[in-house]
Amino acid sequence: MGLEDREALAVLRAAVDPHRGSDALIGRFYTCWFAVDDTVRDLFPPDMHHQRAVFAQALDWVLGEFIDQRADEPVAFLAQLGRDHRKYGVSRRHYETMAHAMYATLRSSLGPAWTDAVDEAAVQALNLISGVMVGAADAEDGPPWWEGTVVEHHRVSRDVSVVRLFLDRPMHYYPGQYVNVQVPQCPRRWRYLSPAIPAQPDGSIEFHVRSVAGGFVSSAIVGETRPGDRWRMSNPHGALEVDRDGGDVLMVAGSTGLAPLRAIIMDLARFGVNPRVHLFFGARYPCELYDLRTLWQVAAHNPWLSVTPVSQYANDPPWASQYPDVQPPRGLHVRQTGLLPEVVTRYGGWGDRQILISGNAGMIAATRAALIDKGAPPQRIAHDPV
Repeated sequence: MGLEDREALAVLRAAVDPHRGSDALIGRFYTCWFAVDDTVRDLFPPDMHHQRAVFAQALDWVLGEFIDQRADEPVAFLAQLGRDHRKYGVSRRHYETMAHAMYATLRSSLGPAWTDAVDEAAVQALNLISGVMVGAADAEDGPPWWEGTVVEHHRVSRDVSVVRLFLDRPMHYYPGQYVNVQVPQCPRRWRYLSPAIPAQPDGSIEFHVRSVAGGFVSSAIVGETRPGDRWRMSNPHGALEVDRDGGDVLMVAGSTGLAPLRAIIMDLARFGVNPRVHLFFGARYPCELYDLRTLWQVAAHNPWLSVTPVSQYANDPPWASQYPDVQPPRGLHVRQTGLLPEVVTRYGGWGDRQILISGNAGMIAATRAALIDKGAPPQRIAHDPV
C-alpha cells in the first residue's frame, strides 16, 4: 500500500517525532549520511544541533500530511526546499544518498517494528521526498543564489546596524519578502533577513540587523561587517503584503522588524492614492528607534501614512550618546512609552484593518494575541513564519 498505508506511515512518523525524543535517531542519520557521502559534511555548519531539530520538525510534518492523505502542501513545501537548497550547492547525488542514509537509519532503529508494510511506506515516502526536491531544483532556470558586495555599514545603535550592498546582478523580490543570507564571518550559517527597500534595478539592497544574545551571525554582522565583504543570499520567500484595495492598514514593527514594513511603505509611496497606514514602531529605548528620520520624511510627503514611535523605557541609557541622535523634527505622533502590544491596543481593536506584524517571535505572538483579545479577526493578521 505504501503511501496509502496510514498505520505504516504512523510508525515512521513516531520514529522521527521530535516530541518523542528523536534527536538520537536524527543524529545517527547524519552520521550515516556523512559516512556514505563524504561530500555532504561541508554543506552544513559545524554545530548541527539546530539543523537536526529543523530537519526532524520538517520530516515529522511531511509524514503527518502523508498520513492525512494531503499532498498539495507537502509537495509545494518540498519543491520550495529543492529550489532553495540550490544555494548550498546540493546535487542530485546528495538527495540520493540522503534517502539511502535515512532508509538505513530507520530500518536499523525500528527493529521488530520494521515490517514489510513499513518498508514499502518508507521507500515510497523517501523516494517522493527526494524526487520532488530534485525535480523542482532541476526545473528552476533562475540563478541558485545571488552575491553582493557590502558598500556601507552603519552602526546606528549598540545592537543595530544598517548594511547596504550592491548585488552582482539585480534580484527581483516583492516588498515584504525575505532572503536567506550567508556572511563571510560565519560560513555555512544562514540567517533570514528582510530587505528594507524595494527591489532596485541597479542591484542595491539594504538590510537592518540587530544582534541577539547567542546569535553568531547577527553579532558578526553588527560588530564585524566591513565594506568589501561578500555576502551570498537565496531566492526570496514570503508573502507579507498590503492589498491596496483591501482597506486601511495597521503595521506593528518591533526593532529591525521594521525592515519589511519599511519596504512596503516605500513601495506604496509610488502611488498617488493609498489606503491609510498607521505604523507603530517600537524598541526598548528611544535611541533604538533608529529609522525615525526616514519615516518622518516619508510621512511628511505622504498624508496616508501615520507613525507612532513606542519605547519600552522612557529614557535612554548612558551609551546612547555614542550613536547618532534618532529624534526627527516635529511632525510624527508623540512617542508612547510601554510594551508595544499594550500601546497598540490602547488605540482600539483595529478589527477593520489589514494588520501586518514584524519582529521577533515573542513580540509577534504577544501582539497577535493582544489584538485578537481586542476583537481583531485572526484571518486579517499577517506575519512571517516564526
